[in-house]
Amino acid sequence: MAMPPEPPDERPAPPPLAFPDLEGGECPRCGTPYEPLQEYCLECGLRLPVERGVIAVLSTAWRRRIPWYPGDWVWIVLLLLVVAALAATVAVLATRENEKSATPTKVATTESVPVTSGSGTVPTESTPTGTESTPTGTEPPPTESGTVPTTEPPPPPPPPASGGLTPWPSGQNGWTVVLASIPQSSGRRAATSEARKALSAGLTDVGVLDSSEFSSLHSGYYVVFSGVYSSLSEAKSGLSSAESAYPKAYTRQITQ
Repeated sequence: MAMPPEPPDERPAPPPLAFPDLEGGECPRCGTPYEPLQEYCLECGLRLPVERGVIAVLSTAWRRRIPWYPGDWVWIVLLLLVVAALAATVAVLATRENEKSATPTKVATTESVPVTSGSGTVPTESTPTGTESTPTGTEPPPTESGTVPTTEPPPPPPPPASGGLTPWPSGQNGWTVVLASIPQSSGRRAATSEARKALSAGLTDVGVLDSSEFSSLHSGYYVVFSGVYSSLSEAKSGLSSAESAYPKAYTRQITQ
C-alpha cells in the first residue's frame, strides 16, 4: 500500500534582511554561506560584497542596535565635537597654570611711590602684598628741604665753667701749662680772677685746679693752667704761646 506524500512545509519564509551583509549570507557564485564581514568565499574564493574601513565598522555596529542610520557624516561631526572638547580642556588647564605661576611674582613685586616733602621728592618703596611694614628706626624722617640726613650730628661740648673757664677732664691724666700758683689762703676768687685775665690775654682752655686733688701737684694751691695736652711735646708748643703774657709759665704733668 502506497504511503501518502508528506504535506509541504507551509511555514512562511523569513523576511529579507534590511542589511544582508551585517548578518552574513550566501556566496553569489557557489551559494556557500559566509559570516558577517567575511572578505572572500571559503569555497570558491570570490570576493564578497562586504563594507570595509573604520566608518563601515562603526556604521555596522550602529545598525545592529538602531535600525535608523543617519549617514556616514555623523562620524565626522562626532569626531569634530571630541576634538573641540579636548581643545577647550587643554586651554582651561593652561590658563590655570599661568595664573598659579604669576601669583608669586605679583606678591613679591614692590612699587616705588614718590612722597613729596617740602621742596623735594623722596622715593619710597611700598611693602609687598600680605606683609606689614615695621619701622626700623635706622632712617630719620626727611627734612623740609627734601633731604634725608644720614648721620646724627655729634653732641655739643660741655659748657665751660663759670666765667668761661675750662674744667680739667674728670679721670684724665695729661700735660698742661701752669700760668700761676696761688695759695689757697688767698681764696679761690683770686685764682678765678687771674684765670680771667689769662683769657683776656688771648690764651685758651684756661682753668683752675685744686692741687690737693692731684698727686703730681703740691697741695695747698690753686693752679691756674692753660690747655689740656696728651704729651709733653704738645704742652711745650702751648708754652711758647703763653710765655708772651706769662714769662714764668712752665709745663707740668697732671696725674689724678
